Amino acid sequence: MKKLWALLFLLLPALAQVEVPFWHSMDGPAGRLLAAFAQEFAAKDGRYRVLPQYVGGYRDGETKLVAALRSGTAPVLFQAELPFFPRLVAEGRALALDPYLNLERGFLEDLFEPAWNYGLLEGKRYGLPLNTSTPVLFYNLDAFRAKGLKAPRNWKEFEEAAKALSSRQAKGFIFVTDPQAWLFEAMVTSRGGNLVKDGKPNLTSKEALEALEMLDRLNRAGALSARSMAEATFAQLDFVRTKGMMVMASIANWPAAENFSFAFTLGVAPVPREPGGKVPMGGAQLVVLKGASEAQVRGALEFWKYLMEPRNVARWVEASYYVPVRKSAIPLLEGFYRENPFRKVAFEQIAHAQERPKEPQFTAWASLLAEALERSLKGGVPPRKALEEAQRKAEAIR
Repeated sequence: MKKLWALLFLLLPALAQVEVPFWHSMDGPAGRLLAAFAQEFAAKDGRYRVLPQYVGGYRDGETKLVAALRSGTAPVLFQAELPFFPRLVAEGRALALDPYLNLERGFLEDLFEPAWNYGLLEGKRYGLPLNTSTPVLFYNLDAFRAKGLKAPRNWKEFEEAAKALSSRQAKGFIFVTDPQAWLFEAMVTSRGGNLVKDGKPNLTSKEALEALEMLDRLNRAGALSARSMAEATFAQLDFVRTKGMMVMASIANWPAAENFSFAFTLGVAPVPREPGGKVPMGGAQLVVLKGASEAQVRGALEFWKYLMEPRNVARWVEASYYVPVRKSAIPLLEGFYRENPFRKVAFEQIAHAQERPKEPQFTAWASLLAEALERSLKGGVPPRKALEEAQRKAEAIR
């Protein structure tokens, strides 16, 4: 009998573990590492068991979450892409985390501000950083060298390079009109502009018009290949097959890019910028959804703290190529940077990163902007007219 009681006593911690369902959109090496983190965390802190579940890309995950919220089957922890995050807060689905967080000043000062500050809305914290990205410029280094070109530092140099690299067989630049218009937003913020001003859409700003007019000039000069997100695979193949010499994408696309057998040397550079220009931060925030028990909330936060340990931040960067969110992780990445100098150049871009707009309607505004870009670059609508139409539609959204 004593042996039986002893055995039950040993099993109690496992039986009493609080389960924390966690829905995310990370596949490949990043997804596998999240699973490993969850196992390590359970072994380290026997009170909680995080259950990571891949629910598809961001769009798929959002659709599944909306359905789960209606049916009462939502997870505790959810990886919300930045444009979707404010909507969860506005609809009262995200839990304010301030009563549960008691973080030391040194820890807070070690976090990069754009990633940390994005989780604040209306003076309360609803989000926690995990994967933070910036857009970068991927380019054909061999083609650049053959033309005596260097990676463009500003948009004048970029336009000149795109034209110089174009031929009957190849376009100088491949532009993807993603649904959230993130890459175009980078062209606007890097000029010192913004797509939102005073809480309202700002799609016809001087900087937005300059960016679209530049793309239009390249298009008319035969130096641009415009692709929609549905054609993103074709954009990738065109770049790999040297039918396009430059393409903008998330830094997190880098691991996938390295799976291709390039017939050229891959170059990676920061987004061209004008003086004072910024790049829009991408990625997601971890959100604890309302309805979680007190123990589940605390388990979710303890798991996030484990993810934020410097060595784990470094492991995350090496697996996913996302930007490190803690300064103390950077020394741990020195070897990773030495393997490919382009990595450090691209990652250092976080010094010029800014938060994306936090208005709940921004997702809808950006979608209208993406449609306007397609109408202009693929349908021939003049840039100013396309942006003005998008602005009118965006203003009508309430």
